[in-house]
Amino acid sequence: MAQNDTTSEWGAVRVRTTFLDYFKERGHAFVPSSSVVPLSDPTLLFANAGMNQYKAIFQGTVDPASDFAQLKRAANSQKCIRAGGKHNDLDDVGKDSYHHTFFEMLGNWSFGDYFKTEAIGFSWELLTKVYGVDPKRLYVTYFEGTDDLEPDLEAKELWKSVGVPEDHILPGNMKDNFWEMGDQGPCGPCSELHYDLREPENGVYRNAASLVNADDPEVIEIWNNVFMQYNREPDRSLRPLPHKHIDTGMGFERLVSVLQKTKSNYDTDVFSPLFKKIQEITGAREYKGKFGEEDSDGVDTAYRVVADHVRMMSFSIADGGVPNNVGRGYVVRRVLRRGARYARKYFEAEIGSFFSKIVPTLVEQMGEMFPELKKKEADIKEILDEEEKSFAKSLDRGEVMFEKYAQKAKAKGSNDLPGDDVWRLYDTYGFPVDLTKIMAEERGLHINDKEVEEAQDKAREASKGDKKATAALVKFDVHDLSALDSMDDVPKTDDSPKFGRENITSVIKAIYHNKKFLKSTKEVPEGEQFGVLLDKTNFYAEQGGQEYDTGKLLVDGEAEISIENVQVYAGYVLHTGFLKYGELNVGSEVIAEYDELRRHPIRSNHTGTHVLNYGLKEVLGDDVDQKGSLVAPEKLRFDFSHKAAVSDAELAKIEKVCTEYIRQNSEVYAKDVPLSIAREIRGVRAVFGETYPDPVRVVSVGVPIEDLVADVKNEQWEKVSVEFCGGTHVKQTGEIKELVILEESGIAKGIRRIVAVTGQEAYDVQRQASDFEGELSRLEKLDFSSEKEAKAKSMQTELNQLVISALSKSQFRERFAKIQKSILDEQKAFAKKDNKRVLDVVTNYFNNNKDAKFLVQKVDWSSNVAKAISETIKNVSGPKSALKDKSVYLFSAGDGKVAHGCYVSEYFKEQGADGPKWASSVTPVIGGKTGGKPGAPTAIGNGTNAEKVDDGVEEARKFIENFKL
Repeated sequence: MAQNDTTSEWGAVRVRTTFLDYFKERGHAFVPSSSVVPLSDPTLLFANAGMNQYKAIFQGTVDPASDFAQLKRAANSQKCIRAGGKHNDLDDVGKDSYHHTFFEMLGNWSFGDYFKTEAIGFSWELLTKVYGVDPKRLYVTYFEGTDDLEPDLEAKELWKSVGVPEDHILPGNMKDNFWEMGDQGPCGPCSELHYDLREPENGVYRNAASLVNADDPEVIEIWNNVFMQYNREPDRSLRPLPHKHIDTGMGFERLVSVLQKTKSNYDTDVFSPLFKKIQEITGAREYKGKFGEEDSDGVDTAYRVVADHVRMMSFSIADGGVPNNVGRGYVVRRVLRRGARYARKYFEAEIGSFFSKIVPTLVEQMGEMFPELKKKEADIKEILDEEEKSFAKSLDRGEVMFEKYAQKAKAKGSNDLPGDDVWRLYDTYGFPVDLTKIMAEERGLHINDKEVEEAQDKAREASKGDKKATAALVKFDVHDLSALDSMDDVPKTDDSPKFGRENITSVIKAIYHNKKFLKSTKEVPEGEQFGVLLDKTNFYAEQGGQEYDTGKLLVDGEAEISIENVQVYAGYVLHTGFLKYGELNVGSEVIAEYDELRRHPIRSNHTGTHVLNYGLKEVLGDDVDQKGSLVAPEKLRFDFSHKAAVSDAELAKIEKVCTEYIRQNSEVYAKDVPLSIAREIRGVRAVFGETYPDPVRVVSVGVPIEDLVADVKNEQWEKVSVEFCGGTHVKQTGEIKELVILEESGIAKGIRRIVAVTGQEAYDVQRQASDFEGELSRLEKLDFSSEKEAKAKSMQTELNQLVISALSKSQFRERFAKIQKSILDEQKAFAKKDNKRVLDVVTNYFNNNKDAKFLVQKVDWSSNVAKAISETIKNVSGPKSALKDKSVYLFSAGDGKVAHGCYVSEYFKEQGADGPKWASSVTPVIGGKTGGKPGAPTAIGNGTNAEKVDDGVEEARKFIENFKL
């Protein structure tokens, strides 16, 4: 179907709204979708089902103070991603009509409220009566049972009762119709609804029973009802749950397709606006909905891939799942690179800012339902552009190398692409293996996964050896520098390209290893580090507090040096690394490619340091002088002179000044200026005692250097960040996004240190603070209990370890102090009440039994009972006690422990009894230890056999009854 053929009364927005309204009208609370990045479930890469956020309810571990603890019925549309881990649909996206890496899961849940009758009734009524789905096209399944489990005949009968014909009700096996959360936990039979997409023949529907759960694209599952009624125990047995739950999930995109009467999810208005935008920005032909061989030019497949991938990446980034090299971050990176290659090959699109042009259409489509898309739109576009630009640097060259490898394989008469070549495409050019597989398939080539794994293992082993060799960094000493100065053919390195953002071509001028200058890398022992000098470099050598770049020097397909460190010695920029493959010589021309994904956060942090320096001066005054700094990818550190600690109020003002500067999105200017003129610029910041070159590089945030130099004494420059600096910076302050101060401390007398983060790192710490704040709010609402005490203790430890804003941490600590005071007050009040409770047991007994000479009694357990027993024994035995002539033994058992204590009156002491002897009579029974000096009237103990407490009580009674009463 062409993209503009879709017309239906059931637009996607209406479909979603109708679902949610239906369940809201039936007592279900609307619960917004959880983040696609699971915040507290380490078992998941991404949220992949609607039930993920309710796991704690199903498992009985939900925080009783949380809103979820009160939930009985819920409904929502959950954002889901299946592009990695156990559930991975990435390879199928684009090839068929219904797979997606991102999709919505419509769902309704009951937590110990309604069960099968209502769930089945809701499903059938909503589909057939509200949405108007033809019942003749619907088929349902139920669990057929096993040797150990009864079939779910209840579900079968319920489907019949709502009007489903018996030949449309089908039994299903354990795989299709029994749902389990994992190896253990809540589980139960499930009942699916399937839809027959085929049109009737001569007005008659063909029976589709044989096609249900048979992977037929024309008979698809649209809804699954899970009846959680068992718990899978560690020994794999099943126990009925005390509370039964309902968990349902319906694919939103599939439902829209059914209601819009299409055979493909992509032929709906979920995707058509994205297709139109892709066509608009690429000039490609319109989408025609072809698959496989019918899609002869591959353009329809590319439409599907790009539209799907922009959805997945946008939602992931909006929820904090940004591209990187680890876990879910690498999944996002793989998806982007896969999509970028499709866009380049089939749309001839320029890669660098392609996906970001589609994002506004997605935001317009879905921003109302998912407001985080609107809120994070600018960040999504910026991160996508940054990733694309990084990949664009190697995409062309990688494709050329792939063609060489493919031709080499074909020339040998082979249909296999060697594993070493596949791994090199990943390692050198960033081509994910699954992307290379697609390219290989296009050329009729096959990839041997085992060979790729072996190449990967070999590379990792080599890398381990290299890491050992890095223990001693390659350095130049005075003799090396003297030797270099005498070499006419080795000039000092031109490092001016380091301020650019492109790869450059350079010439190797020297190779240095083990105190010798060599002519070729083949003279370097395998796996050992060595140094390289180039005629010019775009790598930044560590200086001025900014960390060095990493990256690679390579000749495509012939040789590569991985650069691990870059230092500068008297104008010679030494690139230290190891050879990955091939051979390079002095005179070899190489591509110099620094790691942009490392440099990018360094740029943000360096400009952030300038903004922070300005903020410190604005808030603390002109006496603040820079004493040192560190600019790394993950943080910035700034040391400055100041007599006192910076207060929270001052930190708040500093952050506010920095945030305002960043929000202005001021342009960052840099230019070399004669030192004598530069020193005269009003308000310029420099490190006291530092020797600067002449001319010196001046960096200004917001005002062109020419304007500063034209009027050096202008008072307005006091309100501008102007510094001498040789580092790399962002183009505009908006790229920094956020600046969050993590720590303020003293490192020496009169010297303070601030540690801060910017960009994505800042967002991450803000997210952590927000999550913790939510937990803290729930803790504050909890009534006093042992659970609250334990939770407060664990959260206190968590807070101490948390890397978050210094201001947030300070505020949280203030709130914690109030919580702890309230707990302490409650503990005192509870202890007082509990002490009275136990004492009352004793006094009431003797008031009612005045002639009694002793009491042996078990009292109710509490967290304070040991102390209460001790206090009661102290009261009874005290010099002013009215019960001093009575003997008492008290017991309490709980939490696997026994608290006990006794007092022996003078009457029994004269007969040879005492506290320790009495306690010793029960210790063999209840275990543990007892304290008390021999002959003392009292003894206090702690037992370990709580289940024997009644026997202990009996032994105590027997002991005292042996004496004359």
